[in-house]
Amino acid sequence: MVTHTQSARAGQQERDGESSGIAERSRPGTLQRLGGFLERSWRPFALLAALFVAWWAVTAAELVEPYLVPSPADTFDAIAQRPEYFWEHTWTTSYETLLGFAIAIAIGVISAVLMVQSSTLEKTLYPLLLFAQVIPKIAIAPLFVVWLGFGLGPKILVAVLMAFFPVVISMVTGLKSVDPEMLQLSSTMGAKPGQTFWKIRFPASLPHLFSGLKVAATMAVTGAVVGEFVGADAGLGFVILQANGNLDTPVLFAGLLIMSLLGVLLFVLVEWLEQLLLPWHASRRDEGATTTM
Repeated sequence: MVTHTQSARAGQQERDGESSGIAERSRPGTLQRLGGFLERSWRPFALLAALFVAWWAVTAAELVEPYLVPSPADTFDAIAQRPEYFWEHTWTTSYETLLGFAIAIAIGVISAVLMVQSSTLEKTLYPLLLFAQVIPKIAIAPLFVVWLGFGLGPKILVAVLMAFFPVVISMVTGLKSVDPEMLQLSSTMGAKPGQTFWKIRFPASLPHLFSGLKVAATMAVTGAVVGEFVGADAGLGFVILQANGNLDTPVLFAGLLIMSLLGVLLFVLVEWLEQLLLPWHASRRDEGATTTM
């Protein structure tokens, strides 16, 4: 009798789902996720391949002088001839970028939490943050060299300043985007402020935070290289400046390509962490319920 009742309820729920036009989908497996990734990624890869072919065609037809735009073969040959040189400078920039990115995350998240908790603090700090963001970092980077010397400090500081603003703004937006009814419900049920923050506010802010982290990741790479432009004896910024002074465009293009690849890898890492830590958000965005017609 119990089995018959459960079967009837299951059939009724299935009929209700069909009548509403919503079909629930099970969580995709590894192969399905890989297929989805390839489906989303083939277009940008195809565009990059087309740009590479166009680059090769322009240089092969000698439409521009080689000292202005080197061929892809010359660019990759420059890397192949000096792999240790490029690896050493890439590691320096990567270290500066990751450390600056981590510091920006810590300071940005803490600042956002404090501003959300105190409207007075938000009204005080927000205009200053906006003012600091508008100032070109390349203009104040020489001051950091004067204050901190020619070590890693100025480069890391510029990376922090470049990545800090997207983190704090996205975190503030996420903390403020919580459904007020959820906050009222938690208050009615006797939840303490700390419990409300960790159980409701903070999880709800994570999708916004990761959106800001993706922007901040690329900005951190730019900040580290900008810091190296001012005064450095190592790093991709140093490689680009040295190649520019020597009119060595293959090395210059190689440095730019490696710098771009570094930013893309850091972006992909943040996106992977988002899918790992927020599977509920990724599934709702990519594999949500579908409407049957």
